Amino acid sequence: MTSASPALAPASILHDGFLLLGFALAFVLLFRRLGLGATLGYLVAGAVLGPFVLNLVGDAEQKLVFAELGITLLMFLVGLELDPAKLWKMKRDIVGLGLLQVSLCGAALAGAIMLTTSFSPAAAVALGLPLALSSTAQVLPMLQSSGRLKTRFGERAFSILLFQDLSIIPLITIITALSRNPADAGGPPGWLLALQTVAAIAGLVAAGRFLIRPLFRLIGNMGEREMFVVAALFTVLAAGAVMELLGLSTALGAFIAGVMLADSPYRHELEADVEPFRSILLGLFFLAVGMMLDLGAIARDPLFVLSMALLLITVKAAVMFAIARLFGMPWRGALALGLLLSQGGEFGFVLFAQASDALLIAPEAASLFGAVVTLSMATTPFLMMATRRFRTEPAPTGTATREGPSNDGANALIVGYGRFGQAAGQVLQTAGITVTLIDTDVGMIDVAGTFGAKVYFGDGTRIDMLRQAGATEAEMILFCLDGDQLDAAMLHAVHEAFPRASLYVRAFDRRAVMKLRGAPATLIVRETFESAVAMARAALDNAGLSNEAITRAETLFRGRDAERLAIQVETGDPRAARDRLIHEPEAQEAAGEPG
Repeated sequence: MTSASPALAPASILHDGFLLLGFALAFVLLFRRLGLGATLGYLVAGAVLGPFVLNLVGDAEQKLVFAELGITLLMFLVGLELDPAKLWKMKRDIVGLGLLQVSLCGAALAGAIMLTTSFSPAAAVALGLPLALSSTAQVLPMLQSSGRLKTRFGERAFSILLFQDLSIIPLITIITALSRNPADAGGPPGWLLALQTVAAIAGLVAAGRFLIRPLFRLIGNMGEREMFVVAALFTVLAAGAVMELLGLSTALGAFIAGVMLADSPYRHELEADVEPFRSILLGLFFLAVGMMLDLGAIARDPLFVLSMALLLITVKAAVMFAIARLFGMPWRGALALGLLLSQGGEFGFVLFAQASDALLIAPEAASLFGAVVTLSMATTPFLMMATRRFRTEPAPTGTATREGPSNDGANALIVGYGRFGQAAGQVLQTAGITVTLIDTDVGMIDVAGTFGAKVYFGDGTRIDMLRQAGATEAEMILFCLDGDQLDAAMLHAVHEAFPRASLYVRAFDRRAVMKLRGAPATLIVRETFESAVAMARAALDNAGLSNEAITRAETLFRGRDAERLAIQVETGDPRAARDRLIHEPEAQEAAGEPG
């Protein structure tokens, strides 16, 4: 009997994984097709798989614990987008908007619960405060997919979500202070938890600067991309584990780790490496939430669950609308912000469980309000779709509606920052073009940093790396790489992924140009071609030829070379069109006479 148990475990994992991914794929594709968003697809897939419908996959609680890594990775990626200086600029929104949202929504919801139910004041507070928190795991992907995360609107929404994450510790302290469980009396006081939080954040900042950055530099010098993935996941898990050990928010730890690496050269490489894990685990999180949806509790008291979900959405949207208007947002933007943050959040499940352990609410109530949170999360995509016409600012006559980014994005990407890329970058920046620079040479990156240039580490021939570096918004991508690393298929993939960007390519020689046949490049420049022509012009000028004669010679050479190159590209034969080569002095009327 015991010998068979180990053999069953892998089969169970494969069985559950097959069903989870299969149902997620089917429902997410369907809901995407209907314009309802991936989150709702994951929730419904989880509910169908769960114990209250088909009961095909069990142990949702264990899967939820594992899937919460998705939220942790999400916060790490968000932290990578915000360097400390930018975070400091957002302090007014974080403290002002965030504090008002949590406190006013929490108070309003606690009051509404106390007035409309038989819960005690302490229980109403223990329920109302967690309901004030919104779903980071739902809102941030919605902002990312709509391209609004880096806008002023997105920054304000993120500031509120970040403050909500910071408020987990005070909320835990409040529930502990209200506890009727004698076991909680010996817990640490709130001031000690706050002190631990500050100390943990300071420790993560120091570790990021003096341990993690040197680690990534070492791995970059080794050129092992797999080790980058391992080190990135290690950084996220280590930061989360430290915070969890202290009883703090794991997501907050990952966010701080991300902020500490936001201004490092390895930012974009880390984003590209972590993103796939974040997407999968975040999807698994919503699957687990859907599986935990107690349809039995809803069936026993559907009117209560529906009315409380409606109350939650209405109160949060109304309070957030009023706060946003107070901060000077136009009514359309304030309405959008209120609706976007109107749902309950994933941390509500944690705080409801703690309130139950503290004997403030019964386990059945925790289950009911968990269903309320899940139902409110399911309504957000519908609310955003239904109100799109009212929320969208009307476009001025003759212009298109487009909300610009809150900070200047890169207008150009330069892949390869050697001697060629440096010159190209200098010219672009002299013309006022914002440039993002990417290279894999750690030593060169360090040297460039001493001259004030910010070069990011990463393989710029990877689509995911280009996307993280901002290629979606870039107007031009310049491949200034040594050798003939590029081919036509790769450039076609880049053009398909980023159709807005014009592609410019440095080719090593004629064979490299032939390799790029049919590539969707705006311009292909042979590495030494123009410098050779410039030297020849200078030599002819020094020999005394007139400017007209020099220009005629250059024009003749360029014409013959272009004809020869076109034939070589067409035939694929580097020895083709040898008759176009110039081996002897041309006639005087073509080249011009000296003197």
